[in-house]
Amino acid sequence: MTSQTRSPRFVQWLAFLVFSIITLGSVVEVVKENDNGEGRTAAESWSITCAAITFSITAIVNAMHLNSISSIFIVGTKIEGALCVLLVIFWIALVPVVTDSRTGLAVDNVGAVDNGNLYYFSWAGFVCSILLFVSYLQDAFGINVAGELKNRSPRLSLWSAHLATAIVVMGASANFYDSSCGLNQNGSKCSRAVYGIVVGAIATLCSVAIVGMKIATSRAPFLAETLVSFILVVLTGFGVAFITSQNGPGAELGNLYYFTWASFLTSFMLFANCIEDYNTVSNNTNIETPNDLEMNPSIPSPESNGVPSP
Repeated sequence: MTSQTRSPRFVQWLAFLVFSIITLGSVVEVVKENDNGEGRTAAESWSITCAAITFSITAIVNAMHLNSISSIFIVGTKIEGALCVLLVIFWIALVPVVTDSRTGLAVDNVGAVDNGNLYYFSWAGFVCSILLFVSYLQDAFGINVAGELKNRSPRLSLWSAHLATAIVVMGASANFYDSSCGLNQNGSKCSRAVYGIVVGAIATLCSVAIVGMKIATSRAPFLAETLVSFILVVLTGFGVAFITSQNGPGAELGNLYYFTWASFLTSFMLFANCIEDYNTVSNNTNIETPNDLEMNPSIPSPESNGVPSP
C-alpha cells in the first residue's frame, strides 16, 4: 500500500472496529441475560442493530484500506464522508439508549454502570465517530474544526463543551427522577435530582445564548461572559457536592456522576480563562476589558491620535 492510498484515518477506523465489536458483544450478552421469554424490547433491538451495522461498515472499510485498489474508492471520497455522517447519527442515537436507566442495558435503574464494557465502549465509539468525521472534514475540505472554533471567538470550544455536559446533566437528572421518584421514594436524592435538572437547564440556556452570540457576531460581551461563567462555577460546584455525594443521585459511577464533574470543570476553565484574559489585557493596555473597544467606540485608538502602533 502506498502513502497515497493509506488513509490518515486508518487507525481511527481500526479503533472504531474494535469498539463496535466490544459494544455488539456486550449488547448481545446483556440482552440474553435480560431475556424473560417475552422477546426483545425496542431498545434492545435498536442497540443490537446499530452495533451490528457499525461493525459491518467498519469491517468493510478496514478491509478496503488493506488493498491499494479498493482503497481508492474509500479514502477521502464522498463515500467515506457519507459513512462518517451515518456512523455519527447511529451513535448519537445509540449512546442515550444504552445509558438510559429505563432500558436496563449498560446501567441499572439508578443510572449506575452495570456493564462496564457496554457503557465505556459505547461512549468510546461515539467519540471515535466524531473524531472520524472531523478528520474527514479537515482532509477532504481543509476545514480545521478545532482551529475554526478557536479562531472564530475565544472560548467558543469551551462553551460548546460546557453546553454538551449541561445537556447530559439535565437529561441524566431527569432520567433519575422519572425512574426513582415516581412513588415519592429517595426524598433527599429526588430533591437533589431536581437541583441537577434546574442547574442543567440554566447552564444549557446560558451556554446556548453565549455560543449563539459568538457564532453570530464572533464575540460576546466580556463582562457578561465572565459573570455567567462565575455563576456557573458556583452552581456546578454545589452540583458536585449535592449530586455526587453519598446521598446524591449521582453517587454511583454513571452519566450523572461523570458529567456533573465535567460540567464543573468546564465552567471553572471558562471562568479562569476569562480572568486570565482580563489580567493580560489590563497589564498591556489601559483598556478595562477585551471588549471595551467594540462596546465603547469613544475610547480613541493609538492610530487615531497619530501614534503608530508598536
